[in-house]
Amino acid sequence: MTRITSSSILGRMTPLSLIVITRNAEAHISRCLQSVPFATDVVVLDSGSSDRTVGIAKDMAARVFQEQWRGFGPQKARATELAKTDWVLSLDADEALSEKAQKELQKLLSSDTAPVADAYSFPRLSFHMGRWIRHGGWYPDRQIRLYDRRRAKWSAAALHEKVEAVQIDPLHEPILHWVFQDLSDQVQTNDRYSGLGSQLLREKGKRFGLFHLLTKPWVKFVETYFWKRGFLDGMPGFIIAVGAGYSVFLKWSKLWEFERVKSPL
Repeated sequence: MTRITSSSILGRMTPLSLIVITRNAEAHISRCLQSVPFATDVVVLDSGSSDRTVGIAKDMAARVFQEQWRGFGPQKARATELAKTDWVLSLDADEALSEKAQKELQKLLSSDTAPVADAYSFPRLSFHMGRWIRHGGWYPDRQIRLYDRRRAKWSAAALHEKVEAVQIDPLHEPILHWVFQDLSDQVQTNDRYSGLGSQLLREKGKRFGLFHLLTKPWVKFVETYFWKRGFLDGMPGFIIAVGAGYSVFLKWSKLWEFERVKSPL
């Protein structure tokens, strides 16, 4: 299995490295890599996959590195270091450039319109429960993914990592995101991310409060379902809003659990 590339395209474009961090991503990695056929360098930084992720990536001519997990921000920073070019496109394994985004990016990287900003953001469109989700705060969900590593860097955050740069310009066509395999995957992800969120609260010096536990989940549901119009996505929009509220409930509950275990009565 190899990536499809065009030497005529590559010959007149600013060199670009694609970086992808992975762990057990065999269901997605091929689609991700195939969506950037004009990348001159592909780096896959894996952290302990037990499935076929590494083999698929190698078959597609990616340079694969296997290193210990550092957290999202530090892991992407490390993958950026491994890139051969200064311009870098970072995608998650469950993402892919849409066809329109491919064309927009190729135009940006062409010699007559070389990139001028430090970094560029894409809208991100996510697929869940059989449909593309366009409301509830899920779209446009802008993500800074294209950057000049000489002028931009990843934050050190273990969760909600982002590229930090001075001049960030928007692109218009979306990254496509297959966010969860199914509802069970969503529940497991909410559980994992709520733990990281609770850890961030502790690092910021936040303490558990019953008022927050009782109100913030409801506020999150109302924000997602009504204010951000999640109801326009039908039943998936309702389920997503309930899940968002429950994730907030778990985050504050885990903060209570941590404080109680750390300082038992």
